[in-house]
Amino acid sequence: MRGVSKVFASLIMATLYFSPANAQQDLPAEAIQIGLSTDTIGIGADFSGADITIFGALTGADPLVQRQGRYDIIVVLEGPETPMILHRKNRVLGMWMNTDSQRFEQVPLSYIASSTRKIQDITDKKTFKQLSLGIEALAFESSRYQALRDTEFSEALKQLNRKSGRYSDESGTVEFISANLFRASLKLPANVPVGKHKARAFLFRNGAFIKENSTGLQIEKIGFEQQLVIFSQQHSALYGLGAITIAMLIGWLGRAIFRKD
Repeated sequence: MRGVSKVFASLIMATLYFSPANAQQDLPAEAIQIGLSTDTIGIGADFSGADITIFGALTGADPLVQRQGRYDIIVVLEGPETPMILHRKNRVLGMWMNTDSQRFEQVPLSYIASSTRKIQDITDKKTFKQLSLGIEALAFESSRYQALRDTEFSEALKQLNRKSGRYSDESGTVEFISANLFRASLKLPANVPVGKHKARAFLFRNGAFIKENSTGLQIEKIGFEQQLVIFSQQHSALYGLGAITIAMLIGWLGRAIFRKD
């Protein structure tokens, strides 16, 4: 709760600083500030998902546009990026075999989006593609082509990530709690990847993109899982030998238990 209070305090101070009562000159252009309810999430053996709240504030906002409700916000939490290979299987001589593949250089392992209203109602597809904003507009760079967009492989990859729960988007989960302050609630799946995540907030005015701001979130393993990861990295030979030994013991026990006399 102390961390949440600090976030609120800093955002409120930023809002007051740019308020008309304190301004001695024309208001600056609109900007957006964000902060997280926590900057670290630990994943243990019993982790089943989590909720994270992103707080934010508008500065230099136009009071008329505010009254008309014409400011929109999209918040995205992107997971760490990694190369990925997607295979396509076809039936050959009665057997399913890999007949084609596509390598993508950098793919976010998770992508969770939240918005003030339906994302397609906020702005046009061209703007989303320019910003690479939203699941449908995500562009994955490929080793086969300089830039690969909207192909069968990239669409299949998005669908696979949607089914796994790592890619998701929800509308109406970003809400203004005052004229300038807002919050976004994001649901992290149980299989959320560990590593450095980036929270990004995009501000739109009457459908036009105005500003973007971002901050970091670290997701890491804790407890026995983390100790095991550290041990495997620092003593890879011993870890491999131990894994082989355990596999052999399990195989021997299985054979001993189920063998027929």
